[in-house]
Amino acid sequence: MDEREIMGLVESLLFVSGNPISLSQIAKVLDMDRRTARKLMERTIDCFNFERRGLQIIKINDSYQLATRIEYAPYIKKLLGPNTQQRLSQAMLETLAIIAYKQPITRMDIESIRGVKCEHMLSTLMEKGLIKEVGRLDAPGKPILYGTTDLFLRIFGLSKLEDLPPLE
Repeated sequence: MDEREIMGLVESLLFVSGNPISLSQIAKVLDMDRRTARKLMERTIDCFNFERRGLQIIKINDSYQLATRIEYAPYIKKLLGPNTQQRLSQAMLETLAIIAYKQPITRMDIESIRGVKCEHMLSTLMEKGLIKEVGRLDAPGKPILYGTTDLFLRIFGLSKLEDLPPLE
């Protein structure tokens, strides 16, 4: 297969998956090393961007996913009807921001920063798949440590946590 055919194959894999595919999985399916697969993915992303296609390939940590371009969102909403997307409350956004910037972090630490209880916020953010348990603190009671998920990165348009805007 030539490079354009391999790029088409990658596009097909991303399309049928619907979820992010790790670079390791792509390399394994294409029977190539990770370095070659990474270069191929970069060229495929560049090709999609240069051609201004309706879809784009987004990178989330070390995974890739096919997604629609944000600038076409108004037309997609027009086709699909009223917005059924649930918004996050200000309190949830505050809690999520604290977790994103301070992770891994315990509930008690979040509550001390916010000054209010946040059990409900944490369970809702976990249900939405934006945060997850990333471990336990080695302290009495072994409190849960929370961190963000790849879905958080995808929803907020980030490739990795380091892309978060700096705090003032």
